[in-house]
Amino acid sequence: MSRNLVSIVGMALSLAACSTRLVPEGPRPAPKPPVSRPVPPVTPATPPKVTVPPAPAPASPAAPKLPDARSAGVTAGPDLASFGITEEGALRALGAFQLSCGALQRRTDGSGLTRGSDWAKACAAAPASGGSRGRALQFFTDYFEVVRVGEGKLFATGYYEPEIAGSRTQSAAYAVPIYKRPADIVDVDLGLFSDELKGKRIKGRVQGAALIPYADRAEIEQGWLAGRGLELAWAADPVEFFFLQVQGSGRLRLPDGTIMRIGYDGQNGRDYTGIGKLMRDRGLLGPTQTSMQGIMDVLRANPVQGQAIMQENKSWVFFKELTGAGPLGALGLPVTGRASVAADPKFVPLGAPVLIAGDRAEANGLWVAQDTGGAIKGANRFDTFWGAGTEARTIAGGMSARGSAYLLLPKGTLERLKAEATIAGAAPQR
Repeated sequence: MSRNLVSIVGMALSLAACSTRLVPEGPRPAPKPPVSRPVPPVTPATPPKVTVPPAPAPASPAAPKLPDARSAGVTAGPDLASFGITEEGALRALGAFQLSCGALQRRTDGSGLTRGSDWAKACAAAPASGGSRGRALQFFTDYFEVVRVGEGKLFATGYYEPEIAGSRTQSAAYAVPIYKRPADIVDVDLGLFSDELKGKRIKGRVQGAALIPYADRAEIEQGWLAGRGLELAWAADPVEFFFLQVQGSGRLRLPDGTIMRIGYDGQNGRDYTGIGKLMRDRGLLGPTQTSMQGIMDVLRANPVQGQAIMQENKSWVFFKELTGAGPLGALGLPVTGRASVAADPKFVPLGAPVLIAGDRAEANGLWVAQDTGGAIKGANRFDTFWGAGTEARTIAGGMSARGSAYLLLPKGTLERLKAEATIAGAAPQR
């Protein structure tokens, strides 16, 4: 998480890279030779419970890239009462919103829609509203207006908190290292160097007087970080750990039955490649193998080639142990199952309420944007968080909702945006 938590749908079929791909320099272990023979499709012994829907059609290359919500255009949406939101759903969203209030008022809103002071009135009223089950929906009605960003066309996927076998100590049964964030990773905000690069960041390491890319997945698996005391824990299954990295946080079920929670603590800055899409494009998956479990079965049936395929995803996620509430989202706050979503902060103020009205009933209603994701880019693109456990895994794995998306902004925000656009000489927004 913080992620970045990435949905199963996006993970398996359509996640795109978000970092600059460069060739590392300096000495390191020699990479393993590529495997040339194809992986034969393997049909699971039992049919998978979760079917991954097809990826959304890619955007036209000619489509302009909109830098933020104000550029996309913001218009008034329907009345909140028209969406049939349940009190239970509103109460969950209110709890998540209360957690976000401090960050909403402190952070600079990357979407350009709000200022910290805009949220003060709603945040001051939220604690009193949260004390009564019958007042949660009324709170959102009283303090917010519904707006649409751009065309408002929704695409929502799902993510969850996985649980895998792990240990605090290395052994033959637990041999896959789970690394803490190395101290030599440098995170560079390129916007400090050029206005044209605002919002862009790169990660790397310093070698001499140069900043070069950090080690990729293959190099780390071959021992790049070994012997530096960075092992946080050890996983039993490299395939399960690979998918936990994609999710961005999870639980380790230790040999004594206790649970160790681990959360996202950075990434190596390398491009993310969705191996499910890669395998499907190469014809390596049968029609019943496009779920997460089906992909795992193919990778395990062909361990050498499976490792080579996983290494084509050069991204590596580092973890820290979580001892309090969690998992944590991009705001550094706990995310809540069935209430938190990951969103693109260029189009959604982090901490703001979001309204989903799509073709998947379980996803419809109020959510709060408390996380981000490498594949969660653009207006009205959301990744819904479902918590932990079998049901969460099933819902998240099958989530692919289309329809309409809206934001809830403090009352008066739209009028202010219209006035600012008029003063700036831009065409007033409707």
